[in-house]
Amino acid sequence: MKWSRGVHHLEELARRCATPSPVPMMPVTGLWVFGDLLGEPRDLEWVQVAVVVDLPADDVPWLSLPAGAQHWAQAMRVREPLVAYYRPAVRPVWNHRISRPALIWDADGVREATLAALHDGRGGDVRLDAPTPAELRGQLEADLATSLRALRRQHRSYDDKRWSPGKLEPHADSLWRATDGYLDLLDA
Repeated sequence: MKWSRGVHHLEELARRCATPSPVPMMPVTGLWVFGDLLGEPRDLEWVQVAVVVDLPADDVPWLSLPAGAQHWAQAMRVREPLVAYYRPAVRPVWNHRISRPALIWDADGVREATLAALHDGRGGDVRLDAPTPAELRGQLEADLATSLRALRRQHRSYDDKRWSPGKLEPHADSLWRATDGYLDLLDA
């Protein structure tokens, strides 16, 4: 996809976020961009965004979908080329994968200056500073503990439903996401 089209998709999502949330159980409080869109203008595969939600950290483990996330993403038209990663508001938005993001939208509205910088290919001018190694290590430890608790919860849920009537896919998918997030953090 062309650079300008990627910025357009991001801008449209930011404007949709500025309207009241259609999913009350998914209290979105911020939208950040990270990855290739913050670099030099070029063709892109994805536009990666971090969606900050006002939920307890244990409800938003890394690479998992908090309750209501699928409904919110559908209502906000978050689909290719947009890729959303969910982060709890009680923790920093950055982690080992979300490196030096730029704020696009929060309670104060759409950040027009950030969008203008992205249009001009100056994403580096609006990014957060990198965390210190100690801050990053602390964040990884907190996220890893959260992910381990989620993995244990999802394992129990899967085991409880394994031989029950009904579809097993939702439980298997949640277990896979929790496992993927835990292993990603463990590798970091």
